[in-house]
Parts: sequence; structure tokens; C-alpha cells
Amino acid sequence: MDSSQLEKVRSARGFFAALDQSGGSTPKALAEYGIAEDRYSSDAQMFDLVHAMRTRVITSPAFDGTRVLAAILFEQTMDRDIDGLPTSQYLWERRGVVPFLKVDKGLADEADGVQLMKPIDTLGELLERANEHHIFGTKMRSVIKDADPAGVEAIADQQFAVAAQISAAGLVPILEPEVSITSPHKADAEALLEAALRSRLDGLPADATIMLKLTIPTEAGRYAELAADPRVLRVLALSGGYSRDEACERLARDPNLIASFSRALLEGLSDQQSDEEFNATLEVSIAQIYAASSHTVR
Repeated sequence: MDSSQLEKVRSARGFFAALDQSGGSTPKALAEYGIAEDRYSSDAQMFDLVHAMRTRVITSPAFDGTRVLAAILFEQTMDRDIDGLPTSQYLWERRGVVPFLKVDKGLADEADGVQLMKPIDTLGELLERANEHHIFGTKMRSVIKDADPAGVEAIADQQFAVAAQISAAGLVPILEPEVSITSPHKADAEALLEAALRSRLDGLPADATIMLKLTIPTEAGRYAELAADPRVLRVLALSGGYSRDEACERLARDPNLIASFSRALLEGLSDQQSDEEFNATLEVSIAQIYAASSHTVR
């Protein structure tokens, strides 16, 4: 673990950029960027286009480590280059941004009000490659759709089990048990999740290091005790389908969280924009998210 990266993630002001749309979500991300499906005819072309989009974001003057603490990458993005350097190396050496990697393989079918992660059969090999690329940590997402105690317990069990394997490989796991913003009992689901995370966190050794990525809670401060635990490096907030304005407004009311936005970060960007228009739009986005993330209690 790089000590300078650790200190940046632990205590610096700023937020995480989630640039980790994978196969299933890539067409939607491209469409929102102004690239319709008739612009590509194969997965290879699709991933070339999304890498070009991410490269444009990462190389923009607006995107640097003074406000963007870290970037979460899709596996293919990690394996590609930017300006002749591996993406993770470019991020840290040229932009001062700590690289993370999405490791989950998508969601299983819903049961007990939740969607667990699909099995990550290649996790060991993926973690080896992540270490070769000097990745700092990983992220994995599952989804809670209702306040079902059995489902929430299953989510917490799976997240902590996979996190243990990631930690054993020397990487810092980001556990992302998202509570859907459309859940009919969102606040109740968050209370169940907080208790489930707390009980499993209490079972970790004192020198453990994890991170959490959670939906901005209905009740500001819901996750304050989790954020204060010395084993929790940082608690990140996902935008979850809120517009950037609403996500930032909600986030600014909760000083225990910093943003880790994906769609909300890229909102308003377009393939058709000139570089000047693109950079100006991204600057507005980054400034707004940074401001909403700058009241965090540490």
C-alpha cells in the first residue's frame, strides 16, 4: 500500500470519480454522452468509444488530484493506456489521482428484496493484475431494494466475505451495498444496513482497513458511527439516480460522506462538444461535487 496514496484517501478534501461503467451499463453511458448504438457494431468498438470518453475526462484540465482524490476504473480501462502510459500510472503520476478497480461481475436476480453480486470466479487473478498495475483498492456493488432483514444480512455477509479476500491480496476494498432510492422503505432499509455493517465491522481486527460506498441516507448522519470507526478509511456516497443538483444538495447536508459519483459527474458532457465546451462543463461538475464533499468530518 502506497503511504502517500493512503494519506490522500484518508484525509484530503475532494471526491472519487466513478469511471467504471461495465458491459451492461456502457450503452446507456455512451447514449447519455451523445453516442447512439448505431455508432458501433461490436463490443470492441463500444469499448473503444467509452475509453475515448474516459480519456477525455481524465486528461481534461478540470480533472486533477487537487479535487479528485481517486478514480474507480472498469477492468478494461485498467488494461488500456492513456498518452502512452497504463491508465492507473497516468492517473497517479500525471494527475495525482489514486486508482481503484471495480471487481464485481454484475448482479444476481432479486431474492429477499436484494440483488447479491454474481460469483466473481476470476477474483484471484484479477487482484493479481490489479497489484501489477499498482491499483490501491477495489469496489464491488450489490443492491438493496427493500427493507427485508434476511436480504440485508445476506448482502452484508457477501460483501464482507469478498472484502476479506481483497484485503488478503493487499488491496483496500470498497464495499458498496447500494440502497435503491426508489425503495418503498428506504429509511428502514438503511437502518437495517447500518446495523448489519456495524456488527460485521466489529468483528474485524483493529488494524483492518475498508471503505464503504453507500446511498446518501434519508436521515443525515445515519452512517456517522461507521465513518468514525478507525477501520473505515472513508465513507463514500453514490448518486444512485439523483440528478447532480439533488445529489449534491443531499450530500452537503451530511458531513460524514464524500461523493463517489458516476452518472452525476458526467452529466451534461457530450461527444459533440468542443474541447472548450467539454472542459467548461466538466469544471462546473467537478466544482459542484467538490464543494458538496468538502464539509466532511474526519
